[in-house]
Amino acid sequence: MPKMKSNSGAKKRFRVTGSGKIKRKKAFKRHILTKKSSKTKRNLTGTTLVADADVAKVKELIPNKF
Repeated sequence: MPKMKSNSGAKKRFRVTGSGKIKRKKAFKRHILTKKSSKTKRNLTGTTLVADADVAKVKELIPNKF
């Protein structure tokens, strides 16, 4: 049986924390920033955790990280 392969796009977008949760970056901070307020742009900075409903799907995409 061949090795399991991780999804190339997913392994660049997600990181696993020490406790096994999955981190991701926030969306909507790439372009068209002039019409967004400073508060909105500031709140989009940093990382957050993947929603509970999506964790199983992300784990399928990056099986080698667990």
